[in-house]
Amino acid sequence: MEQASITASNLLEYLFCARFTYFELYLGVPQHEEKRFKVQQGWTVHDDKARINPDYLRKKIGCTGRKQNIYLVSEEGFRGIVDEILFLKNGEAAPLDYKYAEYKDRTFKNHQYQLALYGALIKEYFRVPVNRGYIIYARSRNKLVEVNLTEKMYSDLRHIIRDLLEVVKKGVYPGPTKYSVRCADCCYGNICEQVI
Repeated sequence: MEQASITASNLLEYLFCARFTYFELYLGVPQHEEKRFKVQQGWTVHDDKARINPDYLRKKIGCTGRKQNIYLVSEEGFRGIVDEILFLKNGEAAPLDYKYAEYKDRTFKNHQYQLALYGALIKEYFRVPVNRGYIIYARSRNKLVEVNLTEKMYSDLRHIIRDLLEVVKKGVYPGPTKYSVRCADCCYGNICEQVI
C-alpha cells in the first residue's frame, strides 16, 4: 500500500459519506467541526471518559491492564489515537472507544471499522491478537457493547482505505451517500450537489 496518513476520523467521515472526504481532504475545504453540537459533545465525553468507564466494566470483560490515549502509526500509512487498549486474561488485546451516541440495538458500520483500524494498529505495535473491540455509548447510560473483529473485517478495512486514498490522492469524485438523513447536518451541504 502506498504511504499515506489516514486517521481514524478520516475513516469515520469516509464511511459516513465519501464526498465529505473529497471536500475536506482533496479540495481542502475546512469543515469547522468545532461549530457542530454533536462534535462538541463528543469532545466532552472523551475528556470525561475516565469518569464514565468505571473499573467494573473492565473486570467484567477480563481486563488485566490498560493503556489510555495511545497514538499509534501503522507502516501501512494509517494512524489513530486509541481511547483505551485493554489487555485481556486470554493474552489478547482489545480497543475500547467512547461514543457520544445512543445504542439502538446495533453498532454502525463506521464504528465497527474504526475499531478494526484500532485493532490493526494494536496488532502491529503490540504483536498480540485482537479479535474484538468495545464501544461505550455515553447517551445510553454508558452501555458497553462488544464487537467481533474478524479477518474479513481487517481485509475489508484495507480495501476501504485503498478506496479512500483514491479520493484523497487522485481526486476521484465519489457518489453521494445513500442516506439523505445524513445530509441534514453536513457542513458541505451548500457545495454538494448530491443526488438522492
